Amino acid sequence: MLQNTGKLAGRTLFITGASRGIGKAIALKAAKDGANVVIAAKTAQAHPKLPGTIYTAAEEIEAAGGNALPCVVDVRNEEQISEAVENAVKTFGGIDILINNASAINLTGTLETPMKKVDLMMSINSRGTYLTSKLCIPYLKKSQNGHILNLSPPLNMNPVWFKNHCAYTMAKYGMSMCVLGMAEEFKGEIAVNALWPKTAIHTAAMDMLGGSGVSSQCRKPEIMADAAYAIFLKPKTFTGNFVIDEELLKEEGIRDFDIYAVDPGHPLLPDFFLDEEPEALAKKMQDHGASLKFQVEKEQVSLATKGPVAEMFKAIEGTITADMVKSTGGIYQFELTGEHPGTWYIDLKNGSGSIGHGSFPGKADVLMSMSSEDFVKMFAGKMKPTMAFMSGKLKVKGDMSLAIKLESLMTHLKAKL
Repeated sequence: MLQNTGKLAGRTLFITGASRGIGKAIALKAAKDGANVVIAAKTAQAHPKLPGTIYTAAEEIEAAGGNALPCVVDVRNEEQISEAVENAVKTFGGIDILINNASAINLTGTLETPMKKVDLMMSINSRGTYLTSKLCIPYLKKSQNGHILNLSPPLNMNPVWFKNHCAYTMAKYGMSMCVLGMAEEFKGEIAVNALWPKTAIHTAAMDMLGGSGVSSQCRKPEIMADAAYAIFLKPKTFTGNFVIDEELLKEEGIRDFDIYAVDPGHPLLPDFFLDEEPEALAKKMQDHGASLKFQVEKEQVSLATKGPVAEMFKAIEGTITADMVKSTGGIYQFELTGEHPGTWYIDLKNGSGSIGHGSFPGKADVLMSMSSEDFVKMFAGKMKPTMAFMSGKLKVKGDMSLAIKLESLMTHLKAKL
């Protein structure tokens, strides 16, 4: 790992989202030098699924040798950011480094992404970064070596990074465009750079996205902390760069990257927005025998989906005929909960018919909600749709005439399965 130099002693870092994960790792790295750290994050009380608060992070920072100022900050709230900036200046005399780490993620397509999620990502990622930078810049300009570091990716215009999670990509690229613009606007006054990991980083958020088994395919947050530390030691002439953690650390002389791995020697999951195509990434993981539970890209989700529901849909797919499509003329979408949750559809309206994982790319005629266990029972002939509906186990929205057709359709399917 990159050795501490003590050069950040007495310098003040303002870090958004520093109560856990990468933000906290950067804070602890700087604290070892004796830095001052402003923990600007929302979590004042323990979250049931995500560990750590601004106060527990402050305790760790001070135990590591730094000075901490925990501030309750939602980066969507200008008043809260402004108050935290004022408190930072009052407590530590100024701000030398801003790390825009707070971020929201939702990896869904355009039709599947509620506007509430779109607004959240835009407000936290793009607007939050812009606003926090705007309020800190007057103090960063007074620093001898002021830095802004955004945890955002290089601007890769390959459409593959837009097509499956357009809103998230736009929100993250908004952070990167702040780097592009502000680096030029404040050249000679403040260094403005972006940092992005080459591989997936193990955080609580990663566990929520990819499941607990994804950790063996990840590196620890400390690799990002070391890379950030190396950037902070550079002069403000080092600006406008989109830095990849591993590449920078190689330049700093690091050769052993197994020290950063959660499971040394295990194949690693590449991160989003880098040059390799999602299909190639999935193939690479398969070739190395690694788990594909984490969704590399939406079209790869079928590779990661296993279990009785997936097997049932595969069986259904094999029974679909052109005559069935002609006689049915409907699209059924299933929202499943329980042990094998997920969204699936059966298209018995277009072409020769199809099944798919995720929401139908258009408007489904019938929406059916039920547990995955009851779904398997229903298609295995152990439960009739009408009985499931009457008992409340099946909820139906949309064209009821098509929903009624499902029972006779399933009789045909069961004979073929």
